[in-house]
Amino acid sequence: MRAAKVLAHGAALLPAGWLALQMHAELVRGTGALGADPVAAIEHFLGLWALRMLALGLAVTPLRQLTGLTVLLRFRRMLGLYAFFYASLHFTAWIVLDLRGYWTQLFTEIVERPYITVGFLAWLLLVPLAATSTQGAMRRLGRAWGRLHRLVYAAAILAVLHFWWLVKSDIREPALYAGLVALLLGWRAWRAASRGFSGRRKAAGR
Repeated sequence: MRAAKVLAHGAALLPAGWLALQMHAELVRGTGALGADPVAAIEHFLGLWALRMLALGLAVTPLRQLTGLTVLLRFRRMLGLYAFFYASLHFTAWIVLDLRGYWTQLFTEIVERPYITVGFLAWLLLVPLAATSTQGAMRRLGRAWGRLHRLVYAAAILAVLHFWWLVKSDIREPALYAGLVALLLGWRAWRAASRGFSGRRKAAGR
């Protein structure tokens, strides 16, 4: 299991490593590896991987239920933390490269641009989830921990909406992620409804 986790961490960090190499090549040799608009390319890359990690984290429970492989649950929190990692890098890149550190402009952009508003809200929802991702936090919060971590559903919806509004024209890529997130959340809703129906039938049969 330790080897599997090391491999999973390595795979999750590969995109960040690849981007760092591309940025180095762009800065040192001017290779044009990041295209005509490097800032937009960096922000898009990091935001996309944050969304992918969110989707992978949401996929763990359905995959476990379908396959019976409970070992998959051991990777769920790790994927959530990497979603926060890439989302934070995405947010930082926007502040440093796009706004160039003008903090006064930051709040104006968040308030006046809806796609930035929902993206910022998605990141904010991930903050308490990352902060309470430890075993100690799980013990202290008890059942409240599970309720708190359902915020990831709202974060995923807001992240998709952020991507959709950002693209504006060619919505094929955000539509793909919207469909995937809808499927993963729909599975949970269906399972919850099925459990509720089964419970009512058992109660009626007593």
